[in-house]
Amino acid sequence: PAHWFVFQESNLLVRQNGAGAEVLRAGGPEALGLPLVRSHYLGHLALDGQPPAPCFSAEADPATPLPDGITAEGLRGLYSRLPEPLFQVAGRAVQIVDWDRTHQFCGRCGGPMESLPTERAKKFPACGLTNFPRLSPAIIIAVVRHTDEGPKLLLARNHRFPAGRYSVIAGFVEPGESLEECAHREVMEEVGIAIKNERYFASQPWPFPNSLMLGFTAEYAGGDFVL
Repeated sequence: PAHWFVFQESNLLVRQNGAGAEVLRAGGPEALGLPLVRSHYLGHLALDGQPPAPCFSAEADPATPLPDGITAEGLRGLYSRLPEPLFQVAGRAVQIVDWDRTHQFCGRCGGPMESLPTERAKKFPACGLTNFPRLSPAIIIAVVRHTDEGPKLLLARNHRFPAGRYSVIAGFVEPGESLEECAHREVMEEVGIAIKNERYFASQPWPFPNSLMLGFTAEYAGGDFVL
């Protein structure tokens, strides 16, 4: 049976398994018992020494009633409840579904797009415009200030966050901007201080909604907090 990453809008359909959750498994779309709006083959995944199983992303109509034992949940809430390999594929799957849903028609002339058979792309034959799944780079940066009491880490809070949640600074890269320039601008915009000695740390896929998160570290260089 294949792994089916089926979404209603951006919520993944899962089976409850105690405190955890399970991705739907089925031999084909008919066995899911859900009418699908669209589906895409993603590749094969091997888990815990098992033979590789195919993976598909799919979208179910939001108005479709769900079978007993299946719920639709956001990926953020599933982060600690799905095995890490499945969560990573789910992040890919939701972006492919969203790209397909939002690129049904040509942005240049309005004609219906066609999926290409040899690559993950859509093209309108009449004008030749081709669209690929969107990827939006963003930086996330840990800023440290060295004091006599030891190093201190800069944390900020968005007013939309749940109570008790704080984050290091993050933001999207703008056109014509380098990653380092984005890091300086985002910290200045959000808290009003300057940074120095920025260093690349690591990257992470981030499907909220379609980002590649690029991590940096930096040091406080001056200024006072201005929120």
